[in-house]
Amino acid sequence: MGADRGRARGRLPRAVVVLGCGSLLVSGCASMPSSGDVHSVSASQRADSQVQVYAVPPRPGAEPNEIVAGFLEAMTSDDPQFAMARQYLTAAAAKGWQANQVTVLAEGPDPQPNRSGDRGTDSNGFTFTVSGKPVAVVDKQRAYQPAKPQDTYSQTIHLVRQSGPDGTGREWRIDALPEGLLLGQSDFQRIYRSVNKYYFAAGQDRLVADPVYVRQRTDPETQMNLVTQTVQSVLDGPTNWLKPVVTSKFPSGTALKSDTKSLALDDRNALKVPLNERASNVGEALCKRMAAQLLFTLRDLTTTRIGQVELDRANGSQLCVLSGDQAETYAPDRMSTSPGQYFVDASGHVERMRADAGSSDSSGGSTDSSDGSDASVVTEPVQGPFGKGEQQVRTVAVSRDEKRAAGVSADGKSLLVAPLAAGGELVHTPVTSDDKDAKNGGLSAPSWDGRGDLWVADRNPAKSRLLRLAQGTGEPETVDVAGLNGAQIQQVRMSADGVRVALLVSEGGHTTLRIGRVERTGDGDKSVVSVVELRPGAPQMEDVTAVSWAGRSRLVVVGKEIGGVSQQLRYVQTDGSTSAAGTLPSVNKLTDIAATDDDRMPLVAHSQEDGIVRLPPGANWRTAVKKGSAPAYPG
Repeated sequence: MGADRGRARGRLPRAVVVLGCGSLLVSGCASMPSSGDVHSVSASQRADSQVQVYAVPPRPGAEPNEIVAGFLEAMTSDDPQFAMARQYLTAAAAKGWQANQVTVLAEGPDPQPNRSGDRGTDSNGFTFTVSGKPVAVVDKQRAYQPAKPQDTYSQTIHLVRQSGPDGTGREWRIDALPEGLLLGQSDFQRIYRSVNKYYFAAGQDRLVADPVYVRQRTDPETQMNLVTQTVQSVLDGPTNWLKPVVTSKFPSGTALKSDTKSLALDDRNALKVPLNERASNVGEALCKRMAAQLLFTLRDLTTTRIGQVELDRANGSQLCVLSGDQAETYAPDRMSTSPGQYFVDASGHVERMRADAGSSDSSGGSTDSSDGSDASVVTEPVQGPFGKGEQQVRTVAVSRDEKRAAGVSADGKSLLVAPLAAGGELVHTPVTSDDKDAKNGGLSAPSWDGRGDLWVADRNPAKSRLLRLAQGTGEPETVDVAGLNGAQIQQVRMSADGVRVALLVSEGGHTTLRIGRVERTGDGDKSVVSVVELRPGAPQMEDVTAVSWAGRSRLVVVGKEIGGVSQQLRYVQTDGSTSAAGTLPSVNKLTDIAATDDDRMPLVAHSQEDGIVRLPPGANWRTAVKKGSAPAYPG
């Protein structure tokens, strides 16, 4: 972990192997090549995920600081069962140490001697205090749990003298140590990757993404390759945070057939998954749903389209086969392949942007005009009351089937719903805000979930509340949000699956992003909806201006980092994790952002200086509409 432990003393050299394996997913690339040179690498090379690290054993007569540094280095290795790392431990400690939890530190662990307790009866012992700035813990379920900004990490490593391997000498070895692996952030990002595994929303045939972290290459403990680890994680069941609102279709106790270590796609991009006896008697309908969970999970591992997933019994016979096309029945998001891009024009009416059929960029890319705007975009009023007439709105949300829209009146006090069709009637819902400063507060922009329910926040300081209209009609329900503790909701964005919500919450002069779980109790009209277990969505940011869902477990956020002064635009995962690759080019004074689960579609935003702007993949921001606000995709 040399890149992460510049302050550690007594660092030991490591042997590493640089692999030229092009695709770990489909080729089943071996963890140790049969030929090639072993050589050292610099810290700058360590970011390459193809670099495999193999630790060296402790040298005879090594001092305590060398033993500690060598062990911390060995935790970053790919040695099977962490064999080299265990050589730095006593026999009892080696047997009891498990590497199934990861503590991530910003700059890596800093071990310093602490002799305060190494006196008297412990005169033959040696203690180090290991400290660092915690970033997160990846628990035994592979779930990422971000640390709080004020958290600190401080644990001890204790060493004793014992006889050497040949029975002679007095070698230092570690007999007490922190739980699991201890990695710096750059090593963690080199070794692990985020993967969405999928389960069904309770009571629905709609899949929900559950992000976890798995090792990029063969796991030292289980000897499973990336695909096998990922499949096993699905069979292990959902993470604790998501578990109350999803179900797995795999029967309890289902696991991979014994000794399955290396699953790989064949030349047809199909995967065979052998299961144990617990799944041998499931019916075809249930089996296909099981296969759908795996197929959507595998799609997140590769850009190659998965042809099919075949589930096999323990005796080798086929349970069922599910193709990629068949799996779309269970997709988390069921919008059209080309969702509309909407905004509110200068007169308070709703318009839709589309690519100009006469433009050289009718696919949605960016074409420069003489004034730097996107000449490929044309706009037109939507059909129905929101596209013309006397009613003005300041924000808009379009249902995911693009048949209806909801808008907040120009004064911020009323919620309106209307069909996006000629001749449709405008409906004034019972949702109103009594906010005396509705110009700056009042009702937030509304949001539709994938179930067809409409959500909005009333930002009245005297009566802050989250409201839901089932199917966008009828009487509003006040949704209890546990854990707000007096904070106020400023913005609400519902996920396509309807079981997660992104909230911008203001408290103590700052606005932060929280992710909540949506729970439903009871049936039909008697069901009660609540939001529970709020967790930080962007823990590195203390002032978030705007947020939008931009994937099945990903959001795009606009805001300032803790201690920062400039506005940032970046992708974050719903578990609070992020990476340097998630940073996006910014634009001046963004107030709203809109995205869709399809990353081939452009980001759309509102800039106080540039109007409605778009960022197509691989391009730069371009102004689409000089005078407009409140950009929105369906949702």
